[in-house]
This record gives sequence, C-alpha cells and structure tokens, in this order.
Amino acid sequence: MKKNMLWIAGLTLLLFAWTGTSLAADKIGFINMQTIIQNSNAGKKAAEDFKKLFARKQESIKAMENEVKKLKDELDKQGAVMTASARGDKEAAYQRKMRDYQILVDDTNKELQKRDQEYSQQLIPEILKVVRAIAEKEKYTLILDISTMPLPYFDKNNDISKKVIDDFNRAPVARK
Repeated sequence: MKKNMLWIAGLTLLLFAWTGTSLAADKIGFINMQTIIQNSNAGKKAAEDFKKLFARKQESIKAMENEVKKLKDELDKQGAVMTASARGDKEAAYQRKMRDYQILVDDTNKELQKRDQEYSQQLIPEILKVVRAIAEKEKYTLILDISTMPLPYFDKNNDISKKVIDDFNRAPVARK
C-alpha cells in the first residue's frame, strides 16, 4: 500500500513538473478561417464569381416561377368554364411544370452548395500553408480556428487572422 502511494506521489510530482515547464513555453495562436476567406483577395474574387453564378441561376428560376404562376392563374380563371377533360389537361400541365420548377430549384441549390464547397476547398489548403509558415516563423505551438469550434474565451492579441490575410494576399497562388 505504501509502495502504491509513493508511486502516485512520484507520478503526481512528475506531472506537475512537466506541465509547469511545458506550459510556460507554449505559444498559442488563433485564426478565423471564414474571415480569412471572406477578406482575402482570392476569397473576394471567389465570392464575386459565386454571386454571378447565383444571379444567373436566380434568373432561370424566376422565369420558371413566372410560367408556373401563369399556368395557375389560367387554371383559376378559366377552370370554371372549361370542359372536364380540358381542365384535367391544364391541371396535369400545371403539375408537370410545378414538379419541373421544384426539381430546378433543388438542383440549383445543390449546384450552388457544391460550387461554394469547391471554392473553399481550393482556398483552404493554400491558406493553411500560410498559417504553417507563420506558425513556424513565429514559433507557435498550436493555432486554433475559432470559426470551427466555439471557444469561450481567447486573447484577441493572439488572433493572427489579419496577418494570414496579408501574407496570403502576397502569395502567388492567391493572385490567380
């Protein structure tokens, strides 16, 4: 029993000695990847390209939506005076157009989401190279991304996002 207590006491002392020396030398930095992507030149260009694509897709959705509304209005206005078969044909055409509209909206949303991910996936590896270079140069032990994990507190003086943006903007890959 005494031998076990000595082991525990020894391990506890060793743990305190190890954590005391290692924590004093650690340097922890923080980045906000979303801010870096949004404020870097390459990120702004990607956002501009995305907005153009979104506007084009929105136009086609709006055109299809107008067609669906037109069919619905015709059906509502003329439905009472139509024959049963003509009304059935018009309702079937409306249902097909509505289904096509819903498919178009769904496909467009999926494509936009995919494109957004592609833009991010192109930028993130290059941004991480810049982060690694800064970390090695300035002797950081750890750099955390505050946009992916909630942190109750971090020292804003250790946020290197602005420095990463500046260095990334100067990188040749960011200028493409």
